[in-house]
Amino acid sequence: MAVEAPSSIVAPTKTVSEQATLSLKQRNVFNADSPVSKAVSAVYDWDTFKFAPIRESTVSRAMTRRYFADLDKYAESDIVIVGAGSAGLSAAYVLGKARPDLKIAIIEANVAVGGGCFLGGQLFSAMVLRKPADSFIRELGLEYEDEGDYIVVKHAALFITTLCSKTLALPNVKLFNATCVEDLITRTTDSGETRIAGVVTNWTLVSMHHDDQSCMDPNTINSKVIISCTGHDGPMGAFCVKRLAELGLLKRNHMGCLDMNRAEDSIVKNTREVFPGLVCAGMELSECDSHNRMGPTFGAMVLSGVKAAEEALKVYELRKKQDIESY
Repeated sequence: MAVEAPSSIVAPTKTVSEQATLSLKQRNVFNADSPVSKAVSAVYDWDTFKFAPIRESTVSRAMTRRYFADLDKYAESDIVIVGAGSAGLSAAYVLGKARPDLKIAIIEANVAVGGGCFLGGQLFSAMVLRKPADSFIRELGLEYEDEGDYIVVKHAALFITTLCSKTLALPNVKLFNATCVEDLITRTTDSGETRIAGVVTNWTLVSMHHDDQSCMDPNTINSKVIISCTGHDGPMGAFCVKRLAELGLLKRNHMGCLDMNRAEDSIVKNTREVFPGLVCAGMELSECDSHNRMGPTFGAMVLSGVKAAEEALKVYELRKKQDIESY
C-alpha cells in the first residue's frame, strides 16, 4: 500500500546562516537570505537542495494515463471547436462558463495555441481592439490603454495566454493540441439532408506525412455541434469550409481585400451555423461570405467567438436530438 511522503519543506522560521548546523542533514530549507525570498517561496539553500525521487516510467505513466483518459472521455463530445486562436478560445471560454454541463473539446493543429495572436501585426507586439470589445478584455481582468474608440493591450501574447489559461482552467474544456482535423463526420437523413456529426483527427506530424508513409489511419470525435475557427492563412486555414466545398455541400467564396470598418462588423454579425451542425467564426467565415480582411485589429475575433458560442447553443438541442435519432 503506497504511503504519501510528507512534505520536505521546512517552515521559514530561521535563516540559512542560523540553520548552518542543520543544513547538512536537512534538504530544501527555505532561504530567507535570498534576494528574491520576498517575491517567491520556492527559494532554497541550493547547496542541500534535492528533488523528490521518481522513476522515469512514473513520468510516462502519469502523462499517458491522463491523456488516454481524456481521449476516452472526449471521444463523445457535446461541442468541438476547431482552432485555438482568439476566436476559438473566446468561444470555448464562453461555452465553458455558460454550460458547465457540456463537454467541450478544442482541436488545435499547432503545438502552441493563439493562431496569429501572439503579435499585434507585422512583428509588433501591441494589440488593438475596437470598442465594444473592451468589455471582453475587462472580463479577463486585463489592463489596457483607453484611446477613445479603441483600446490597446500592451502585448497580444498577454491577451492570448490569459484567455488560454482561464479557458483551460474550466473543468469541462479539454485542449488537444498538435492535433489536426483531417476530415468531417457526416450523417445523412432518409430525406437526404446531410449534417456534420463530428471530426476526424490525427496528430499533426502524422497528417503531414500521408504522402510518404502509409497506413496511418485517423481517430474520431463525435459531437453534436462543431465550431470551426481555423482562420484563413496556412495549410489548415478555413479547413472545414474548404472540405465541404470540395464535396459540393457548401459554396466557397474568397476573402476580400482589407477594409477594417466593413470587415469586423460583417464577421461578427454573420457568425452563424453555415451548414447543419457547423458554426463558423472568425476569418474562416470570409471563405463563405467573401468578407473583407481586417488586418491587425482583434475585436471581431473576440466577439465572433462570443457569438459562435451563442449560435452553437441555439442549435444544440436540435442537433442533439438528431444525433440520438440517427442510431
